[in-house]
Amino acid sequence: MNTNSVGLIGVGLLGSALANRLIDSGIQIHGFDSNDKQLESLKQSGGLACNSPTEVVQNCNVLILSLPSSDVVLSLVEQLRNDFEPSQIVIDTTTGDPQQMVVISQSLSELGVSYLEATVAGSSSQVATGKFALLLGGDTEVVERVKPLLTAITSKHFHLGSAGTASRFKLVHNLVLGLHRAVLAEGLVFAESLGFDQEVALEILNQTPAHSGVMETKGRRMVKRDYGLQARLSQHLKDVRLILAEAERAGTKTPLSQIHKTLLEQAEALGFGDADNSAVMEAFRHPQTEDL
Repeated sequence: MNTNSVGLIGVGLLGSALANRLIDSGIQIHGFDSNDKQLESLKQSGGLACNSPTEVVQNCNVLILSLPSSDVVLSLVEQLRNDFEPSQIVIDTTTGDPQQMVVISQSLSELGVSYLEATVAGSSSQVATGKFALLLGGDTEVVERVKPLLTAITSKHFHLGSAGTASRFKLVHNLVLGLHRAVLAEGLVFAESLGFDQEVALEILNQTPAHSGVMETKGRRMVKRDYGLQARLSQHLKDVRLILAEAERAGTKTPLSQIHKTLLEQAEALGFGDADNSAVMEAFRHPQTEDL
């Protein structure tokens, strides 16, 4: 087993940004993705493309997962049960169900494999520049073992507790961030309906207490209706559904997130599921929004 290289399964928007951060730090990446174009992009960036998840596991001591959901992670862990070796470490960047993250951790522990949640608070473009934070859930000893690797990705790490805690806080983060986007979209459409140019409205808002980081990252995209991918709208809809499920378990009221889910579902129905999440703007341009 090569202890000087890192494995990566999932080389999509987020995974490729993570890979590039590590490659730029001089770390060898063995990667796999079911999409051949993503693997080719990894090779162009200096990574090594593997033919299967098993090949990745056999060539590294630390494995990073960047997958669409915790369901996919659970399935992959089951698939690789006979390939893992004791002392290996799995770092999971997936935004998933906190309950399932605990199950994944327990399943790997039975194999002698350490598990660390490292959910990403930031978009793929923010990961590319290192301007994001990692939310960590797992044993302190595991965090210390992989700290040099984490630091190569970003200088901001927050260790929140055991497995499951990082996913829970990621839902808090995504609730606040997602509602910021929805509020900005509503505000810009409202401004336009009152006769104001959206670009002018955005410029003024950016210089008042209403300013937010979302205005910097998504404001111009909304005004220009430029929804080139940073993070998929359909992925955030998945996250909002997780937020609502976790809130129900906790007995917490989340009325704004209920409305947000409906808005995202409307935008997805309009064909913007694979667009950037700033396309929530389109839900406010559609007559169905009046029914909320």
